[in-house]
Amino acid sequence: MSLKQAVISMILGGMSMSVNALENSVEIRVKGIETSRPGQILVMLFQEEGFPKQHDKALEIKPYPATDAERSVVFENVPERFAIKVLHDEDEDGKVTKNWTGILPKEGLGFSNGARITFKAPSFSSALLTVADIEESNAPHDITMRYP
Repeated sequence: MSLKQAVISMILGGMSMSVNALENSVEIRVKGIETSRPGQILVMLFQEEGFPKQHDKALEIKPYPATDAERSVVFENVPERFAIKVLHDEDEDGKVTKNWTGILPKEGLGFSNGARITFKAPSFSSALLTVADIEESNAPHDITMRYP
């Protein structure tokens, strides 16, 4: 194989991988939603940048009313490595409302991979999922809401 053929092969192979990455879809099932609380549920798909505090850096946000205790959403064109944050946005301001300490949330939150808030937000690595993990499990990824 000539150098030119090798370069063309690598370019085409890379293009093929990019197309496959864009075809990834994952189902996220949100459980434990307290339907007695007002507002909406925001399911946010992130790469590492901005996770979990900068909602404007989310790749996609799927909002829906907080009327069902469990709900599934599907994200299309998911990157290979990602994390999910779920916010029960009771006042519908698009942000996490904090308690009097200014640290702990007053609204319900959930994160992929069972990541939890301690005295700081969970890291991307603690909430990290991969498309391969989801495909291997052959089931939706469950996120359970936690409320103060």
